[in-house]
Amino acid sequence: MPSPKSSPPFPFDWHARTYVMGILNVTPDSFSGDGLLSGHDAVQAALAQARRFVEAGADMLDVGGESTRPGAQPVSAAEEAARVVPVIRALAAEFPHVPISVDTYKASVAEAALEAGARLVNDVWGLRADPEMAAVVARHRAPVVLMHNRSTPQNAEVRARLGGRYVGVAYDDLLTDVKHELLESVALARQAGIPDEHIILDPGIGFGKTVAQNLALVNRLDEIRALGYPVLLGVSRKSFIGYTLNLPPDQRLEGTAAAVAVGIVRGADIVRVHDVAFMVRVVRMTDAILGKYSPAEAA
Repeated sequence: MPSPKSSPPFPFDWHARTYVMGILNVTPDSFSGDGLLSGHDAVQAALAQARRFVEAGADMLDVGGESTRPGAQPVSAAEEAARVVPVIRALAAEFPHVPISVDTYKASVAEAALEAGARLVNDVWGLRADPEMAAVVARHRAPVVLMHNRSTPQNAEVRARLGGRYVGVAYDDLLTDVKHELLESVALARQAGIPDEHIILDPGIGFGKTVAQNLALVNRLDEIRALGYPVLLGVSRKSFIGYTLNLPPDQRLEGTAAAVAVGIVRGADIVRVHDVAFMVRVVRMTDAILGKYSPAEAA
């Protein structure tokens, strides 16, 4: 396994602190209600939101053009690219020092986004959905987030107030299976020529896992981190929080904060969040307790 101390392709030291990725959903149907296509000029809405995120302390921005919530309708690659590419181009021009990620599993969308100024690819299917994706990432020498995913429509259940969740998803052994399948994605990346220092792992909270399985994954995130790659954790406003606390997406701030804090303690390097200003405070406080963040005032 590679050393986590390998030089990353962007200016992040995985041992120094936890990094915050702000979510920009260029969709009309985001599960969290923050879709930027809901009656707005998407580019201007995304720029305004990105300015708030960067001012609040976001380290990177993640732009997606297709909802991945349980039960969501897929969109074509052409439609997805039409949503995200103008936004990415505008973000890259205004924030040249902030890495921009494209959240897509389609190779053609990733290519267009990288050419428009994105610097990394966040693939929710870990290079498994599109056989051309690994080659695109390798050709652009981009980092890639490889996410674990066992989402299947037959296991999706949607409730009006709490949203979608997965039920009846069977694993022989949750952590063993997730690690094995993540390493299969790593093998695909390596075969395409993507170097280890460009690989980030994501356990896929909410993607083909039950509420109990999601809770266990957060608590045992250190076992994913032990594979030797940086880890991205995406828990923000997700249904496992809603079903645990019986709360809709717009009331999951405290639940998200708890999951983020525990995830950091267990080894998360990046947290992907909607409520950037609030979660930056959670991240900095958790890092301070762990000895990874020492502002001058605390000296």
